[in-house]
Amino acid sequence: MRRLLLSAALVSIVAWSTPTLSGFCGFYVCKADSKLFNQASQVVLVRDGDRTVLTMVNDFQGSPKEFAVVVPVPTFLKREQIHVGDKALVDHLDAYSAPRLVEYHDDDPCRMTTAEAFAAAAPVPMLMKQARDEGRRRSLGVTIEATYTVGEYDILILSAKESAGLEIWLRENGYRIPAGASEVLASYLKQNVRFFVAKVNLKEQAKLGFTYLRPLQVAFESPKFMLPLRLGMVNANGPQDLIVYTLTRRGRVETTNYRTVKLPSDMDLPVYLKDRGEFAKFYKAMFTRQVEKHDGRVVFTEYAWDMRWCDPCAADPLSGDELRNLGVFWQDGAASQAPNVYLTRLHVRYDGAHFPEDLVFQETPDRSNFQGRFVLRHPFTGTAACDAAATYRRSVWDRQQQEAQRLASLTGWSLAEIRTKMRLGDPPPVEPAAWWQRIWKN
Repeated sequence: MRRLLLSAALVSIVAWSTPTLSGFCGFYVCKADSKLFNQASQVVLVRDGDRTVLTMVNDFQGSPKEFAVVVPVPTFLKREQIHVGDKALVDHLDAYSAPRLVEYHDDDPCRMTTAEAFAAAAPVPMLMKQARDEGRRRSLGVTIEATYTVGEYDILILSAKESAGLEIWLRENGYRIPAGASEVLASYLKQNVRFFVAKVNLKEQAKLGFTYLRPLQVAFESPKFMLPLRLGMVNANGPQDLIVYTLTRRGRVETTNYRTVKLPSDMDLPVYLKDRGEFAKFYKAMFTRQVEKHDGRVVFTEYAWDMRWCDPCAADPLSGDELRNLGVFWQDGAASQAPNVYLTRLHVRYDGAHFPEDLVFQETPDRSNFQGRFVLRHPFTGTAACDAAATYRRSVWDRQQQEAQRLASLTGWSLAEIRTKMRLGDPPPVEPAAWWQRIWKN
């Protein structure tokens, strides 16, 4: 029996129908990309008007012959509307938009200087083998509307009269449908959807020379802008992480049936988070705490920015060619130039209890910039013997106390352990002001 992959990366994916932060600068240190979260599913949605290009990243682990996917789609798909994409493009998008850690270094308190700012700135269609004859399929109310081979995938476009017949046909044809899928399938059939079914064609994969599954892309038109999650939760073992990258022309994308909340950002944290692995631990703990704070029922914005620039850059912006290959179809001018594209990165941790409905999106005219950004401020370590030095050292100690408390609040970690890692001792002594200074406050 082939296993039906119902992960959020593929099944939970169909698009149907803070104040502005600028001039961040600083030195980019590291990022919190999707690899921090085990088997985090990734989806790219390119959307303008009723037109959508959907990229589904396959995070399937196991033998390719065991791979299969069933995705609800709002309309019939022609062979030319299906494409096999490049995973490197999604990896670049992930790196560019990932929450990031930046650092600053304090100036010599005995010198009147201003810190300089740095900114980074077509195959022949072939029929898939059927386990039952055409009469059996028809008796179950299942119609195969089209069959394609696209790259290393064999694809069917199915419609059905009832969920029970569709479920039986899928089982008889080697798709392992988890218990409880029939009810979810029925809800989609009521909306007159079709189903995009894909398996790996091992001979084509060997011929092409790929050892991994490339992303599948589909382009279609629909007035609805949504992303179904429910089918992907049928056989899920606990909550799942999903990262959605939306590329639009007007502005930021948000969900309409769940709250969209910006993650904490632009705050000072202890410098030891730069140590190997510490920032990854922090970000995962912080994200989990934010999910709990909002009762697991919100979608988080991790990044929202015009793709023609970034500050600071965790990776270079995508080129015009890269964006077009992801589906940006309104590109004008030279292909090497980035078109008018606004990127929103959304991160959701979901399960059936907290997300009973599919995600519904809307594009807003908001083009303000936001990024998950965390700051390390290194104290001045040189020799400082002026009158201002003692006051500066005490201000650093006070600042580090606040950083420790902020980190404990964001993560739930022990404040005492954080202070130990920061090596915070007693506050530095401050020379008392002269008696005449106390009179006139010179």
